[in-house]
Amino acid sequence: MINFAKFNIDTCGRTSGRLKTFCPQCRDSRKNKRDKSLSVNIDTGLAYCHYCNWRVVAASPQPSPKERGLNPAASFSSLSLGEGRGEAAVLRDDHVQWFLRERRIPTSVLIEAGITSSEQFMPQTGKKESCICFNYYEGHRLVNTKYRDLAKNFKMTAGAELIPYNLNGILGTKQCIITEGEMDALSFMAIGRRDVISVPSGANCNLSWLDRFMKTHFDDKEVIYICVDTDKKGLQLRDELLRRLGAERCRVVDLSPAKDANEILQQEHGAEALKAALDNAPQAPLDGVFTVSDLSDEMRVLFENGLGHGADTGLKNLDACCTFELGRLCVVSGIPGCGKSEFVDELVLRLNLRHHWKAAYFSPENMPLVYHFNKLAEKVSGRTFRKGHVPEPLYEATLNYLAENITSIMPEDNYTVDNILTKARELVHRRGIRILVIDPYNRLEHQMERGDSETQYISAFLDKLTNFAQRNHCLVILVAHPRKMNREPGTRKKATPDLYDVNGSANFFNKCDFGLIIERDYERMLTEVHVEKVKFKHLGAKAEVYFRYNAFNGRYVECTIDEKDNQITTEPFDNTCWLKDLVETMETGLLF
Repeated sequence: MINFAKFNIDTCGRTSGRLKTFCPQCRDSRKNKRDKSLSVNIDTGLAYCHYCNWRVVAASPQPSPKERGLNPAASFSSLSLGEGRGEAAVLRDDHVQWFLRERRIPTSVLIEAGITSSEQFMPQTGKKESCICFNYYEGHRLVNTKYRDLAKNFKMTAGAELIPYNLNGILGTKQCIITEGEMDALSFMAIGRRDVISVPSGANCNLSWLDRFMKTHFDDKEVIYICVDTDKKGLQLRDELLRRLGAERCRVVDLSPAKDANEILQQEHGAEALKAALDNAPQAPLDGVFTVSDLSDEMRVLFENGLGHGADTGLKNLDACCTFELGRLCVVSGIPGCGKSEFVDELVLRLNLRHHWKAAYFSPENMPLVYHFNKLAEKVSGRTFRKGHVPEPLYEATLNYLAENITSIMPEDNYTVDNILTKARELVHRRGIRILVIDPYNRLEHQMERGDSETQYISAFLDKLTNFAQRNHCLVILVAHPRKMNREPGTRKKATPDLYDVNGSANFFNKCDFGLIIERDYERMLTEVHVEKVKFKHLGAKAEVYFRYNAFNGRYVECTIDEKDNQITTEPFDNTCWLKDLVETMETGLLF
């Protein structure tokens, strides 16, 4: 336990958390001896008196300086802060004054938030700099530290886990505030709100850090205030937070015309203005009712930037005619044995690796599940996934990647579409999935209402998928088999189906946003992808593209065909590992 006793600080028997207590430095000389003017953060070992400005840090045998990410020579000492003892001072006076002068953050907040100082080598300047340390705690454990010099250069502890800043502040609270940066979180603490966190990596839509804390820190929240910048990246972060946390309990704080919360705090009457911004944050709009005013931010982004392409896959010939967008339904069809599932797996992994779109599969044909994950592992690693072909570090890293990004839905009770979509909605909330694959349509348990025709049922079924995609901002990929196709006259080759041939209804064509037909040409050893439908022209257009299948690792490579002489040009097969960090490690020779 942190040693406050040597400073004569009474922590009232507490072993963690924050409290107010009597200041041993000034209590005896004060008239009001009942005033608890000393703020103590037991977890970080810091204390500050609001009356006499006494600042101390208590020594702690655990965790060690190395565990807390500090230079052992700059370990916690029993010296008062700001005594000019160099590295021995955990929070330097010049940093304290900078926060007060430049950011209007009071010293008590710095103490409470566990802000410290450290000399660090900064890659931006190529030398050691005096840095402010934003320490990221989970309970008593120091998980990460962001170092910032006064020239606004940053770095974080290499290899440390990304967690929200001030995570302990929202544990067990009914409300919380989410900001885009640590300085904004400190600004809200300066106006008395302790239930505030900052996202760990700025305006980044990859919220995988959120997964581990949903149940413990967010499920109990009744109101969540989202306070981020209003630039393009900030709006994307806002939308992803709304999607993950549920718009029904979120309030979006309007800081305009200021850029962020700290800019408001620095203004005259800034504390009152920041409190008013929270109080006036509107509730979620009435479900299903919109005006252009509700979409003003999106309209501005569209006005400034225009319609751009969707998400690419890295397959250049496919990207030239079809790019993908969230909130859409993609139907994939083709005769049995043409490689529909293999090509869908390739699309899913490429979209995840390039755009961080996590995926969930309902794929009962890929059973047992280990067979499916083995296929995915081969695509990711670029190798036959067997001992002797894959070194142990690559094996572990590939499985870690799949565990983080791919989930299988296999309900025990029933395979109805309603049950699958319920599970998928939970995965949107818990894991932040962006892609839902249903492969195939005919393995679902279909429950038609009495009196409904098959066409009516399929129309309602596709509406459910489209509504799920739009409401949860996901790409839904449905694999559906065509009706039995006849052979082409005079040949053994079966006719190429189109989306109108999907078994059951023309609505498979009418109601999808993307439509792909997969065909295998056994004579020329080609996979042909017919892009039958791209609903919005800025995302692509109808076309045919060609690939060769690499049986070694299950990947596809682009082909071009010269129609004049029927000459096929194939790109070299790619057998490299798709995981960027692993590629860099392999290039250094550390894996072998």
